[in-house]
Amino acid sequence: MEYISVSQFAERFGISERTARNYCASGKIEGAFLTGKTWNIPTDAVMPGRKSSSKKLSPLLTALKEQKESRLKGGIYHRTQIDLTYNSNHIEGSRLTHDQTRYIFETNTIDITDATVNVDDILETLNHFRCIDYIIDHATDKLSEAFIKHLHQLLKAGTSDSQKEWFAVGDYKRLPNEVGGMETCPPNEVHQQMQQLLKTYNALKRPSFEDILDFHVCFEKIHPFQDGNGRVGRLIMFKECLHHNFVPFIITDELKMFYYRGLHEWGHINGYLTDTCLAAQDNYKELLNYFKIN
Repeated sequence: MEYISVSQFAERFGISERTARNYCASGKIEGAFLTGKTWNIPTDAVMPGRKSSSKKLSPLLTALKEQKESRLKGGIYHRTQIDLTYNSNHIEGSRLTHDQTRYIFETNTIDITDATVNVDDILETLNHFRCIDYIIDHATDKLSEAFIKHLHQLLKAGTSDSQKEWFAVGDYKRLPNEVGGMETCPPNEVHQQMQQLLKTYNALKRPSFEDILDFHVCFEKIHPFQDGNGRVGRLIMFKECLHHNFVPFIITDELKMFYYRGLHEWGHINGYLTDTCLAAQDNYKELLNYFKIN
């Protein structure tokens, strides 16, 4: 079990630290405990009185939660884990095949072939499965810096990057980076720009599909982490679609170049990215139809 601090819990749910401490002291946060004078709160803890009822969730999110808990094989949860993990990692250069990704998910082992297998590819595949579980469990949580940093922590934990002193796993970048030959936000401005991005997005009462895409583009332009920005960004899009009852989508290898063009042209021709994501959405709708999910 992993734990977060009172301040992280308060930031995640938009409450004061004093309120969070009161919830802990009164036993309203399940699993919270004191070490000295410091409260330790489970990372999957929810706000008291805000436990989601399946009656209020979309049929898809309900199915994902139920199948995740039961570890049902061959359903929409099983298929989503494999397809989303394989495609998102493959976009970033992973050499694992779709079959190898499926084999890891189903058996927790790797089918070794004559080809060289990168240990980080295996670790990041396992970690990505955990990220998907996390966004299913917290699909209706409000986006926050703590939430996004935790996704990055899950994704990069145990990898060779986590052993580099200059690489901040679960925290914003310390060195300048670029994406596609384009400059990104300087490290010393990331916190401020992420704060403003989240403030603007969370002020929307009912984000539209284009609002979710716009957040994604802004996030990728900031490029807040040293590495892993694309995968974290696509996980956030998937989560926000689940949260706001849009059919989620997976950017496949066939759509990769259209996706890159859409990111580059956003703000000039938004239709490039919108059409690409709608095409990906149609592919996911076919899965929903197959599994009889409305």
